Amino acid sequence: MDVNKWLNTVSGEVERVNKISKEYYNKYDIKQGLRNSDGTGVVVGFTKIGSVHGSKYVNGKKIPVDGKLIYRNIEINDLIKNFNEFGFERTVYLLLFGKLPSKNELDNFNEILDGYRRMPPAFTENMILKSPSNNVMNKLQRSILALYSYDQDPDSLEIDKILLQSIKLIARFPTIISYGYQAKCHYFDNQSLYLHNPKKGIGTAKNILHMIRADNLYTALEADILDLLLILHAEHGGGNNSAFTTHVVSSTGTDTYSAIGAAVGSLKGPKHGGANLKVVEMVNDIKAHIDYTDMVQLKDYLIKILKKKAFNRKGLIYGMGHAVYTKSDPRAVILKEKAAELAKEKNQMDEFDLYCNIEKLTKDIFKELKGEDAEICANVDLYSGFVYKLLNIPKELYTPLFATARVASWCVHRIEQLVSDEKIIRPAYKSLKNDESGMY
Repeated sequence: MDVNKWLNTVSGEVERVNKISKEYYNKYDIKQGLRNSDGTGVVVGFTKIGSVHGSKYVNGKKIPVDGKLIYRNIEINDLIKNFNEFGFERTVYLLLFGKLPSKNELDNFNEILDGYRRMPPAFTENMILKSPSNNVMNKLQRSILALYSYDQDPDSLEIDKILLQSIKLIARFPTIISYGYQAKCHYFDNQSLYLHNPKKGIGTAKNILHMIRADNLYTALEADILDLLLILHAEHGGGNNSAFTTHVVSSTGTDTYSAIGAAVGSLKGPKHGGANLKVVEMVNDIKAHIDYTDMVQLKDYLIKILKKKAFNRKGLIYGMGHAVYTKSDPRAVILKEKAAELAKEKNQMDEFDLYCNIEKLTKDIFKELKGEDAEICANVDLYSGFVYKLLNIPKELYTPLFATARVASWCVHRIEQLVSDEKIIRPAYKSLKNDESGMY
């Protein structure tokens, strides 16, 4: 039997019997995507880990405000202000323990992380090199699940055991994504294989650059900016999809590896952590079709993208808009400043101007289409992919680096769920008859 021919015959019917008309969501006030009608998320719980603000209500009206991102009561701009070396490690400590570390506490924490950066014996050979993946996020997820077998008590729900599992994962994510990338380059791209052992005493950002580059070389500016990127991606409240996934899966009482593996699967999606790749693809498409230095051509092309007549025909200008931020995304504001600094150093100001113009023109277009009160801001993805490119980070690692930054947050959201709410998360769905003639 020709399976492909059969699939072509039946797939349309499968789609038809499973598609639910949008009119039912309005009729029965069902919150699609757990979103309220004004775009805000449906409140489903509490968190003390992080907070995201993009608007306020005055006399019942939603008013856009400059975005705020807060880690454990510290605003992101204040958090990065005095950081120099080991900024990401300080941030991880803050997320896990609720306070910034003293010098002695940071030294001890770095020593513990360094002790777990290497993979268990034979893990690299058996789990990464013998079963490489063309997608590093896929390799990361499989490696997390495989680490379950190397844990003597993987199903324990005792907090000290979960904390140790969390620290091991935080330490090993950089090594897994670096080795997963090198395996991908060797087995799929026919390049030489380089596996560098992680080094002690240099921290996460420098170790990543050390392990992904054949010559191990990086500049101090590159390491500092990658450290900043990791900090900016480390936490984003309990409502983002991967953090919520961690809460949902953890509420079942399952193991740490299953919960964090599920979060990686969530982040892999192009609507979540994969969005910065879409930005780069969109920019490349723009450069291939128009003179991107011509503002009239650029504006016309962006309108075509919005009208589903250009790029991937999804009607989205990637890197613009956010579920929470309205007036500004503080991460994008910080990154834009760093992107300008890097672009100037690397003689890439023309391309930097393109990203700035995409931001400016999209805001103008939204006001023209939706009225002067319409607000849309650049999100962190607009500039993060560009900064990674300037850092010579391969695109295959954009989303894995996001995961490396976010894993500490997932781990502490898991702990928060386990110690705060013993109920399994179990929302309700209304059941429609197959012919959509009504509900049961």
